[in-house]
Amino acid sequence: MSPTGVWGERPKRLASLRGENGAACDDQTRRFERRVDPSDPLAVARKARDGQNWPAARVAVLAAADIVADERAEAERLDLLAEAAWWLGRLDDCIDAREQAYVLFEELGEHRRAGQCAIWLYEHYCFRAQAAIAGAWLRRARRCLADDRDCAEHGALLLREAERSHGAGDLDAAAALAERAVELARCLRVPDLEAEALQTLGRVRIDQGDPTQGLELLDEAMLFALEDRLGPYATGKVYCSLISACEELGDMQRAAEWTDATARWSRRHPMAVFPGLCRVHRATALQWRGEWAEAEREATRACEELAGINRPNAAAGWAEVGDIRRRLGDLRAAEDAFRRAEELCGQPRAGSALLRLAQGRIDAATTIIADALTEQSWNRLSRAKLLPAHVQIAIAAGDLDAATTSVEELEAIAQAFQSAPITAHAAAARGRLQFAAGDPAAVGTLRSNVQQWLELGVPYEVATAWMLLGQAHVAATDEERASEAFAKAGELFEQLGAALDARHLRGLSTLKGFPGGLTAREIEVLRLVAGGRSNREVAAELYLSEKTVSRHLTNIFTKIGVSSRAAATAFAYEHGVVTHP
Repeated sequence: MSPTGVWGERPKRLASLRGENGAACDDQTRRFERRVDPSDPLAVARKARDGQNWPAARVAVLAAADIVADERAEAERLDLLAEAAWWLGRLDDCIDAREQAYVLFEELGEHRRAGQCAIWLYEHYCFRAQAAIAGAWLRRARRCLADDRDCAEHGALLLREAERSHGAGDLDAAAALAERAVELARCLRVPDLEAEALQTLGRVRIDQGDPTQGLELLDEAMLFALEDRLGPYATGKVYCSLISACEELGDMQRAAEWTDATARWSRRHPMAVFPGLCRVHRATALQWRGEWAEAEREATRACEELAGINRPNAAAGWAEVGDIRRRLGDLRAAEDAFRRAEELCGQPRAGSALLRLAQGRIDAATTIIADALTEQSWNRLSRAKLLPAHVQIAIAAGDLDAATTSVEELEAIAQAFQSAPITAHAAAARGRLQFAAGDPAAVGTLRSNVQQWLELGVPYEVATAWMLLGQAHVAATDEERASEAFAKAGELFEQLGAALDARHLRGLSTLKGFPGGLTAREIEVLRLVAGGRSNREVAAELYLSEKTVSRHLTNIFTKIGVSSRAAATAFAYEHGVVTHP
């Protein structure tokens, strides 16, 4: 397409880019037309952009559409229009304008500007989760900038290449590219590029197993933002990257502090994507602290704000909602939230696996968590978020070997990254495994785990640890301590509104002793069988597979010397496992 061809379509493009509020835009446009200097029709738009007044910038750019002098001015106008549209959350308009700007800059021989447009289009299509189109634009950027390596645009290209290598698990290549970008930024004295390069390198260093240096690099990047030396995009990217790193490392106290700072910043820049991203992070911090109602509100608002703008983070918001609803016991609403997340990104998540476990669908839960672990084959911090769920699901399926492998991997990750929350998750998984295996060491492990979660201030995990400790005390025939632990767990679950866990706890707290040499799990199974439950219903209640329930029943019959469910039921009443109504 020639520049003249693009130029000739301008009136049609202008009408489409005005969108649904065309009449209002026309009124604003006429006001701005009276202020436009004919010798520089884009001056008002540039001034509004520099002041981050994006509505005014967009109106001014539209007002200049019919009076720009040449193709060069039209290319710049379209690029300005794309920037304003992006900040206003009009991603379709942004992409349309930027693609046309790219064509004009390329045909005018302005390869730097064309290359920068291609880089932005790579980012825009990443936000849409359209990886193939994004990759094509990045290849165009490479061609545009192949012979022009001493410019900020080439530095921006290096960073996107580093991010792709990072995402593919090639950490050495990612680090080398990010280091080159840092060096170029310092040579050119471009703060935005240097800050973004430092945050990219910091995230890579964390995944390479050096969280201390990684966070130091992120802190250094943050200094540029605190000094107000960055543009809004670089500021938001550094903030969000730092918070994400804190969440991955489980440093939720640090994340909460930066989340508050991000929220204050986003209120000064109330446009498009960053408030939504900040809400996703804030919802995570609120859920961690047990403020589930507020967390769900923040996550839901994030999904609304990110709809049509950033599919991966909108999916993360829906997954957060799903996790909260699952813990509240609203499984149907949780199902809906996880479905929305999967429609947006299609990635398997631990929360949806635990939902299947809560529904008694052990095989489905096993498949989902296995797929999620495969998706994160190299990323140890991402796997650390999945492994606790895998341990729980594997135990429910009766696969203690698989559970043991995951516990050991989680412990190794905790040791490598020296993360207190990951260490606490590893201890919880170890205690859960010890209890399932009938290991008396579970009492000591879980007692320590209660203290770990108390120090971290995570009420749901504290309650879960108390519940597991109560089960371990039951197995050790220490009924007094079991009752105390169950009472503390119950109080916290009630405060949180954790309906599923509270219901499960009520069943556990009725267990008294262990006649006939039965284990704690066998007592649970026997109590439910004596209550008239089928194997399928027992499996659903205890988050086990039917095969595992059947095996437990066989062991129960052998230990107590009976051959039928009726005889086992009689034994249960006789020995106080259940009582007559």
